[in-house]
Amino acid sequence: MLSPTQRDLIKATIPLLETGGEALTTHFYGLMLTENEQVQPLFNQAHQASGNQARALANAVLMYAKHIDRLEALGPLVGQIVHKHVALQVLPEHYPIVGHYLLRAIREVLGAEVATDEILEAWGAAYQMLADILIGAEESVYAANESAPGGWRGARTFRVADKVRESAEIVSFHLVPADGGAVVDFQPGQYIGMTLVLDGKEVRRNYSLSRAADGVGYRISVKQQHQGLVSNHLHNHVHVGDTLELFAPAGDFTLQVSDKPLALISAGVGITPTLPMLEQALASGREVHFIHCARNGQVHAFRELIAEKQQQHPQLRSYTCYSEALPGDQADAEGFLSRELLEQWLPAERDLDAYFLGPKPFMAQVKQLLRAAGVPEAQSHYEFFGPAAALDA
Repeated sequence: MLSPTQRDLIKATIPLLETGGEALTTHFYGLMLTENEQVQPLFNQAHQASGNQARALANAVLMYAKHIDRLEALGPLVGQIVHKHVALQVLPEHYPIVGHYLLRAIREVLGAEVATDEILEAWGAAYQMLADILIGAEESVYAANESAPGGWRGARTFRVADKVRESAEIVSFHLVPADGGAVVDFQPGQYIGMTLVLDGKEVRRNYSLSRAADGVGYRISVKQQHQGLVSNHLHNHVHVGDTLELFAPAGDFTLQVSDKPLALISAGVGITPTLPMLEQALASGREVHFIHCARNGQVHAFRELIAEKQQQHPQLRSYTCYSEALPGDQADAEGFLSRELLEQWLPAERDLDAYFLGPKPFMAQVKQLLRAAGVPEAQSHYEFFGPAAALDA
C-alpha cells in the first residue's frame, strides 16, 4: 500500500510526466531493450522505431499517476494492458526487470535533484502496487484459458492446414493444433499471440482472429509489411504443413451483445477482426452496415466473402471506398471516406453501435466523422495502439 505521503509525491510528478513523459519512456525502453535480452521478445521493434510504444507507455504512466487515488477511474486501460500482456505471455518474473529500468530511467532523465530518493521510493511502491494488480488479473486470464474446453497455458504447436492469398498484400493462415485436440473458444475481435525464432532471436507478435470460432482451429490474416520481420517471414517462408507456436486468444476489443444496428468500419488489414464480428451479428439477425476502405481492388481483401454474405443476409448492407482506384475497379465511392458518404451509408437512426479499425489517420477521421454524424460517443468503439487522445489530435 502507498502511504499518503507517497501518493502526494506521485501526484507532484504529474506536470513532469505531462511535459517529459515520452522522453522518459523512450530512455526507459532504450536502456531495457539494450541491456536485457529476457524481455526483448515482448516488444515489437517496429513500434519502438515509430515511437508508438513509448507514447503508449507515457500515456499509461501519466494516467496511473493522475488516478493514483482512484484506480477504478482508469476504466478500460487496465483491461487493455492485461490482454496485451496475456497475448505475449508476460509473466510475474518480467515485472521486477521492468521496474528496475523504469526507476533508473526516472533518475537519469529527471536528474537526482528532481528524482530524489523519496520520489524513487514512492514510484517503486506505486509500480509494485500496479504490478500486483496486473499479475493477479493476468493469472486469472491464464487460468481461465487453461481450464476452458480446448484451452492451454503457454505455447501450443499448431500446423498450417491452409494458406490462402486474400489480396496482393494479405495472406490467411488456417491453423489447427498439431496434437489433434480441440481449441478454446474466443470472442469476435480478439487476437492470438505467436512466438517464433528468427535469426537466432525469439520474437512475439499478435494477430487478429479473422474467422468465427469453430472449436477446430483458427484463422489469422496477415498483411505483408514492407520491412516487417515477422510478416515477411510468414508470407515468404511459412507453408502448408509447417508448424507455429501460439498462445491462447486474448483481447478486450470484442463485439458486445446488442439489438442496435451495427456499423463495422475498417480500412486495409483492419478488416480482419470485423469478420468474426460480422458473422456473430448476422447469426443473431442484427442489422449490419459494413463499410470498408482500401487503396484499390488489388489490395481489397475478402471482397467476395462480403458479397456472398450480402446475398445470404438481407439485413447486411456493404459499401466500399477506394482512395487510389485502378482502371476497372468497382467501388461505391472513390477518394477518402467523408461525412457525406458516412451519413449516406449509416442507418438514418443514429442510435447504433460502431466499431472501427485501421491506420491511425483513418481512425482519427472516423472517430470525428461518427461524432459529427450524431453517433453517441459511448457507442463508438475502437482498438488503438497508443494514447487514445492521439486520435483527437
